[in-house]
Amino acid sequence: MDAAAPQEITDPKIAAAVAAAEAAGPGPGESVRIDSWIWAVRLIKTRSLGATACRGGHVRVNGERVKPAYNVRVGDEVRLRHEGRERVVVVKRLIRKRVGAPVAVQCYVDNSPPPPPREAVAPAGIRDRGAGRPTKRDRRELERLRALRGLSGMGGSGTGGSGRR
Repeated sequence: MDAAAPQEITDPKIAAAVAAAEAAGPGPGESVRIDSWIWAVRLIKTRSLGATACRGGHVRVNGERVKPAYNVRVGDEVRLRHEGRERVVVVKRLIRKRVGAPVAVQCYVDNSPPPPPREAVAPAGIRDRGAGRPTKRDRRELERLRALRGLSGMGGSGTGGSGRR
């Protein structure tokens, strides 16, 4: 698989970056931890978030929950639940260091389901410029819309007070 991958790359900058990533990758007989790999291919922002996801059971390799120190191999199927979305990727190349996004996508095959469509509804809380301060009725409608969308970060009684008496 690795021998055919560089011929697919047409951009010389990406080809050079892939070659650098392969040079920095593990040597023969060495392995890469799953938390390090999902961070290196940019599926997760930080390695510590990757380790936390593994410990929380959000990372599965070949259908089994894995610990952060699990050694990933070429051909493994990695399932990652992150930010309300499930990513399903097959490992094509092992890398240890974080690389740029064009190089990172060369390291796996993405079999993820498409992300859910964004709502076509206008966001709640947007008012026309110059419309003035919202009336009590407007405020209640906004709170009702936020509660319906799950964006209500209030959690209090809804009186609008500071909570002191």
